[in-house]
Amino acid sequence: MFDLKGKVAVVTGGNGGIGLGMAQGLAAAGARVVVAARNQSKSAAAVRQLEQLGAQALAVAVDVADEASVNALVRSTLDQCGRLDILVNNAGTNIRKVPQEYTLADWHHVLDTNLTSIFLACRAAYAPMKAAGGGKIINIGSMMSIFGVPFSPAYGPSKGGVVQLTKSLATAWARDNIQVNAVLPGWIDTELTRGARRQVEGLHDNVLRRTPAGRWGTIEDMAGVAVFLASAASDFVTGTAIPVDGGYSVLG
Repeated sequence: MFDLKGKVAVVTGGNGGIGLGMAQGLAAAGARVVVAARNQSKSAAAVRQLEQLGAQALAVAVDVADEASVNALVRSTLDQCGRLDILVNNAGTNIRKVPQEYTLADWHHVLDTNLTSIFLACRAAYAPMKAAGGGKIINIGSMMSIFGVPFSPAYGPSKGGVVQLTKSLATAWARDNIQVNAVLPGWIDTELTRGARRQVEGLHDNVLRRTPAGRWGTIEDMAGVAVFLASAASDFVTGTAIPVDGGYSVLG
């Protein structure tokens, strides 16, 4: 039920953090993984890690906010791998400022990277998935899809939009046997959240205090949900947003 042998997965931002954790899970389940990101040396290192798991992997450079680059990523995947079964839209960014200090350029950069990129990738993946008889799309939201914070006025709206876009695509493509779901990571120990801890006083302790599991998540915590949503185990699951947060979102 969870076997991904013969499947091809594209993971944007798959060369580090949550994306790499998900890529490792997919690779361990047998999928061939395309690591799609901008930093080619970092992507090459990620490919080596995935190959150590016994998986086939390759890296493709992409700018997820650029329509032509995203379309080229899908074409390259089809040319080199022959198919596209799983798309993980993980690439993201944040600019931490209070709202009154945000520039329009800041706003567009975060929205284009976190939300528009998902629309572009999903649209590009639709035709090959439909032609193959189905597919799996996993979009990465956030706790900020649910909660607001004062220091991320664009990140929160972008991640809230991820959930709504997921629902729209799920209803549009269900009859094509394409399941579209979102994952809402809690506070995961990544390069991005280490930056947040440097910038936001008290964040580390506040997260520990609020999280029933009593710890920050690790990228390895993201592997299981990726395999579930990419496999036949989730064939009747679509339009959902699944928190992976150690209980953070359910604590009143």
